[in-house]
Amino acid sequence: MARTARRRRHPGVDRPRSLPAFPFQDEGAYFPGWDASPPDGPALWKLVDDLSAGDPHLAATSFVGHAPARRHFRQRGDCGDLFPPGRGRFRVCEHGQEAMRLSPYSCFNLVGASQVGKSSLTGMRVLHRLRGKLGLWPFVPLPESGPVLVEIYTSLAARLAGMRKGISKIRDAETLDAMLAAFGSQPHAPLARYDDHATDAILSAAWLRVAASQPELWAPTGLTPDLARTEGWTFGVP
Repeated sequence: MARTARRRRHPGVDRPRSLPAFPFQDEGAYFPGWDASPPDGPALWKLVDDLSAGDPHLAATSFVGHAPARRHFRQRGDCGDLFPPGRGRFRVCEHGQEAMRLSPYSCFNLVGASQVGKSSLTGMRVLHRLRGKLGLWPFVPLPESGPVLVEIYTSLAARLAGMRKGISKIRDAETLDAMLAAFGSQPHAPLARYDDHATDAILSAAWLRVAASQPELWAPTGLTPDLARTEGWTFGVP
């Protein structure tokens, strides 16, 4: 969590492996054709948690195996009949990510090393438990002060720091310090191991400390009230 000046917001730092909601805008529903399809993000989190209540470690195996839900997912050896041809469905903000030359993945895809669907479902169970304790922007109004979670795409921080497309992972001290300097941060304390898990978190925190005070990032042009309650938004996407 990045700390900012008094009364500034404190965005949460996480790797971009968990998305808060499924696409809604494109079909007018998360799960078109299913009468239990939720109307908004919090109701979606509750549904995933309820149907996965017996799964250990906040897994969501029961949810993706539930007959009406299963039709929408691409799983290993099992592609649902409502998973569209190609890469799958995307949220509006993910089209914005593509316009920024990032490479989002559909969270209805549960196959491959780069898939984000499984961790997204686990994240939804976590968000359900956090309701009323810690809010996720833009599903909840931005508080005047105190903590708030935001969804981020860590490659965006690397791009803004000057790293070119195709080389967004940092695995050495010199590169990390160069990227931190782009956000006005001091050199980092040496790490025992340089992998992209650690360096993504450090660089994202440095970017969020600067970005949190930029009002335009809290009011992206593409974000509508309907999207704020259904799909959410990736902080930093215009």
